Amino acid sequence: MPTVLLINGYRFHFYAKDMNEPCHIHVSKGSGYAKIWMEPTVEPAYFYKFKPQEQKVIMDLIKEHEREIKIKWNEYFSK
Repeated sequence: MPTVLLINGYRFHFYAKDMNEPCHIHVSKGSGYAKIWMEPTVEPAYFYKFKPQEQKVIMDLIKEHEREIKIKWNEYFSK
């Protein structure tokens, strides 16, 4: 599972088995994890054990790095 970004302890990554799903990113830190859809719009699929303020930080980071995440997704899954 390749790491795309590592920012302030938040690990943004893909799972190889996700190749047949629309573009998205997984986020983990400590016991918290999340899945965020990148298409058609950036929106959470779910958050688990992240406080609301952490969820906002995660969403802000994803929006800030949206282009880079999509490029990495396409490179990794050869789309």
